[in-house]
Order: sequence, then C-alpha cells, then structure tokens
Amino acid sequence: MGNINGDRRTFFQLLVSTLLVSVINFTVWFAITFYVYLQTRSVFATGVISGIFLALTASTGIWFGSLVDHHRKKTMMQVSTVASLVLYAVAFAVYQLTPKEHFTDPSSVALWTLVLLLMFGVIAGNIRTIALPTMVTLLVEEESRGRANGLVGTTTGVTFLVTSVISGVLVAVGDMFWVLVLALAVLTVAVGHLSLVPVREPAPAAGTTRSSVDLRGTVRVIRGVPGLMALIVFSAFNNLLGGVFMALMDAYGLSLVSVQAWGLLWGVLSTGFIVGGLLVSRTGLGANPVRLLLAVNLLLWTVTLLFPVRSSILLLTAGMYVYMLFVPYAEAAEQTILQKVVPYQRQGRVFGFAQSVEQAASPLTAFLISPVAQFVFIPFMTDGAGARAVGDWFGRGPDRGLALVFMLVGAIGIVATVAALRSRPYRRLSERYAEPEPAAAPPVAAAEEVMT
Repeated sequence: MGNINGDRRTFFQLLVSTLLVSVINFTVWFAITFYVYLQTRSVFATGVISGIFLALTASTGIWFGSLVDHHRKKTMMQVSTVASLVLYAVAFAVYQLTPKEHFTDPSSVALWTLVLLLMFGVIAGNIRTIALPTMVTLLVEEESRGRANGLVGTTTGVTFLVTSVISGVLVAVGDMFWVLVLALAVLTVAVGHLSLVPVREPAPAAGTTRSSVDLRGTVRVIRGVPGLMALIVFSAFNNLLGGVFMALMDAYGLSLVSVQAWGLLWGVLSTGFIVGGLLVSRTGLGANPVRLLLAVNLLLWTVTLLFPVRSSILLLTAGMYVYMLFVPYAEAAEQTILQKVVPYQRQGRVFGFAQSVEQAASPLTAFLISPVAQFVFIPFMTDGAGARAVGDWFGRGPDRGLALVFMLVGAIGIVATVAALRSRPYRRLSERYAEPEPAAAPPVAAAEEVMT
C-alpha cells in the first residue's frame, strides 16, 4: 500500500465506504438469485432475473456517468447509498406483507415486485462503481493508479468473500428476512460513515451542473482516442459471452452441491480475487496494460473451455479460482487505460458509456441462453442426440447440457481474443497509451477545492 502516491488517506476511506455498500449490494443480489431458484426451481426464472439486471445496468450507465461528471463525486456516492436504502426498505415491507406461498410461483406478481425492488436497489449502487475510478484519477498520481486499481479489485474480492459466505447461510436460515434486515442496518451505517469522510475535489466545470447525458460529446471523446472504441467493443463482446455465466453458473453449481456449500465455495473462490488484486497492487500492470488485458482474456476463456469437461465440483473450483485470480488484472488494466487516455472532466461519462456498451449485449445473452439451455441443450444432453453421441465419455443430464454451453462460449472467446491481439486497433491503442497523459486530473492542492 505504500507504493500508492497521492491523497492516500481519502482514497482508503473511500475504499472502506465502498466495501460496506458493496458487501450488502452483492449479498442482496446473490440472495435473491438463490432464493428465486430454490423457491421456483426454474432456470428460466433465474436467467430472466440476470437479463433484467444486465439490461438495467446497460441502460443506466451513461446517465449515471453524466451524474458523476455533473456533480461532486462524494455527493453522488451518498445519493447512491440512500437510494438503495429506500428501495430495500420498501422491498422488506413487500416481503413481510406477502404470504410466503406466493413466492413459489415463478409468475407471481409479488415475487417479481420483490425482485425488481431489490434489483433497482443494487443497480443504484452502480453510481459508486462509476464514481470510484474517477476518484482514483483525482486522488492518486498516474504512476500509482494501476496499483490503486488493484486495491479496488481486492476490495471487490473481499466483498465476494463476505457476501458468498453470508448470503447462502442467510437464505438457508431465514429466506430473505435476515438478508433485508442486514441490508437496512449496514446501509444506514454506510450513510453515516461517508458523511464523515472529507473529500477535496474541484467544483464541477461551469455549465455542467445539469444532468444532461451528452452522448454525442462522449462518443466524440472516445473516437478521438485511437483504438479506444475497439477496446470497448471487444469488452462488449466478452460480456456478450459472459452473460452466460450470470444466467447459468448458479444453476450449474447448485446442480452439484447444496446452496450452503455453494455459498461457502464462492467465499473460498473470492480469495482468488483478493490475492489477484493484491498482486496487482504490488507488481503494477507493466508498460503495456492493453496487451496485458488481452492476454488475461485469452487465459480466462481457456479456463472457461476446460472447467466443464467433467461434472466435478473440484474441477469447477480449480477453474473458477484461476478465473478469479486473474480477473483483477483485466479490470485494473481497463480502468488504468481509461484513466490515462480520457480527460478527467469526461471520465464519468466515458466510464458510464463503457459500462452501458459493454453490458448491452449481456441481457440479450441472458434472456436467450436460459430458454435455449432449458429447452435445447439440457434435453440434448439428457436423452437427446448429444447424450447418445458423446454421453458415454462426456456424461448425461441437465448439468452436462449447461457444461456444453460453457465450453462453446470458451471456444468462441479464445478465437475472438486471438483476433483482437492481431488487430490494428490494438496496436494503435498501445501506442496511444505510451504517449504522455493528455489531461490529468486537476492537482488537488492547486485546483479550486471544496471540502465535502
């Protein structure tokens, strides 16, 4: 941590604040997914939940980015937390007032009201996701940002570790009751904590206090950086394939182990995210984060191809641990690239735009892959042609149908990443990153400062 130069005290305070909120948001997200599957036993329902979540994330990213750029970052982080708190409170009331048998029907209005309220609460937390990397630009000197982004990844890993353990246990013990009680308590604490963190940041530029989206201007900035649009498109394609994970991973894992074991297992896997983030904070990202980003993606898709070869929780665990270990490198590399090549005053909108574009394809995958898996691949590998052709060595049953989907996705990802590594936009973005930073964040000591 001593390798990070800049306003370290404020940076670490914001990490703690983000950790508090992220833990509860991920707990709610894991818990509602587990709860719906266990109540309804419907892969289709969990896939629809993932699809709606990703659609909302994609559709709100640009707007959230505009809010971050047009207002003080700390203010928007606080607004994000309060919004989640209110939505969780309403969801708790719905949960308490609805007869529990209504939640076993996948077409129940009460069930989907609960899901949507909780989902909107989690989505509101994305404002923090967009604001935090812009805070890294403001508070941390350029040569240290890769390491700082690694610590952000470590925080995410700690979040997964705590979340994965408690969400499965809480759902097993009391369905959604204790999840929502914990959410209300933790977010109340988080609001008070952030109010005590002093942040020195420049006032928004004149004429930018309104919350206009300014999509045209944001696209113009992205097009002005050679290869940046190609990077965002590549990430969008990766998320197109990654939507399969959100739609099917819980169903695949829960077909192998109990919900308690699955939650505890993700707690263990999350240590990979923590270790990976700490490694980034120690070693940095090297001279060419663009190349590192693509190389890590090649590794991740190879893991995706290999872990479903056998219906084994040990193989799944080993593959996912490697996956979690290297994801922080990919995420830190992308954030560091954007922090270097995008002017600070536009970073909220560019991070929001990237979030929207990168996740715009995922809802399509999640919506499509769930019924395709349920009605095509699962029958194909249970008693269909696939089971007859390769079932003797590959295995038969619903879990092998899901495994086949993962393997196809891994193969497609490998081909796409190799093509990206050989492309001209990759070379141009690498060259652009090597140039001097075009527009660094205003030095806190020299800018017009406002303590918030």
